[in-house]
Amino acid sequence: MEPSFWHEKWQLQQIGFHQYQVNPFLVKYWPVLGLADTSEVFVPLCGKSLDMFYLAEQGHAVLGCELNSLAVEQFFTDNDLTYQVDQSGDHAVFTTDQVTLYQGDIFTLAAESTSSISGFYDRAALIAWPEAMRQQYVNALARLIPANVSGLLITLDYPQETLNGPPFAVSPAWIETYLTPYFAVELLECVDVLADNSRFVKKQVPWLNEAVYKLTRKS
Repeated sequence: MEPSFWHEKWQLQQIGFHQYQVNPFLVKYWPVLGLADTSEVFVPLCGKSLDMFYLAEQGHAVLGCELNSLAVEQFFTDNDLTYQVDQSGDHAVFTTDQVTLYQGDIFTLAAESTSSISGFYDRAALIAWPEAMRQQYVNALARLIPANVSGLLITLDYPQETLNGPPFAVSPAWIETYLTPYFAVELLECVDVLADNSRFVKKQVPWLNEAVYKLTRKS
């Protein structure tokens, strides 16, 4: 996906990927990571996700990275948060209490930016990439996550030929092949959520599995 694709989606507010409630898997399984309340956590391709509020409410310092400037600005303005903006290399850095968002390309984000994180959370990042580009993202994530740091990954899987992504289907076999070189992978839960997703029902997608994994960066 070219950056222009996502910029157009945000400009037209075609943001069906944005959830208006905190992800239930995040609430259920975040405690599994056993992080200290004050830990810093990383949210790649964060958009204006309300999940970041949940993480901040747990006491965490939230560090996000988002390509589109409108998404970042809306996170703050939609929630009546004041912020300041600085520059770090290619990225504009938006900061308020407990939340720092790097606006720019995740592929050029310096590893030093995430060197102090103790956890991470990926709900809409991996599934945003078509398979041809997904490995590039995995390489970037592996570069940005320090050794022994754990996080949650939430994926969707369905017969890809039945619907054009995003979100794109990510199978357990793909996870096994491409993530295990970098991460220890533990499947925590997988459920069929087709009935809750009208877009997939209308396209007659036969099944839609949402899975949550615990990932731990290998040394």
